[in-house]
Amino acid sequence: MKLDPNARYSRTHEWARWDGEEIVCGISDHAQETLSDIVYVELPEVGDSFARGDVFGSVESVKAASDLYMPMGGEIIAVNEDLQSTPELVNQDPYGAGWMIRFRPSNPAEFNDLLDAQAYEAFVAEEKG
Repeated sequence: MKLDPNARYSRTHEWARWDGEEIVCGISDHAQETLSDIVYVELPEVGDSFARGDVFGSVESVKAASDLYMPMGGEIIAVNEDLQSTPELVNQDPYGAGWMIRFRPSNPAEFNDLLDAQAYEAFVAEEKG
């Protein structure tokens, strides 16, 4: 399992990383591995606002469909349009080309509530049993 040391992680397997004044978000390497081959990604509209924990979209793979949850509250300022035609980017590069949304956080302090890479790794190990 690859981790981005600059990202923070939610217990629902989304990652969030600061990029200037905005947050870039996607699903973790562990999540994409568990889902297997991703065939479709549904993302919100630019301008939509969500609270932390709200469903902002979904991913479908050959194995399952899964909701995507906001790691922090905020307003969507960009979505990764490339995922419409190339959803497999999430499998190939979950922390890079496979990013899903960019948002302006409504409460930047929520970032501190997310798990750092080490805590997320321990959480995943515990979840696997």
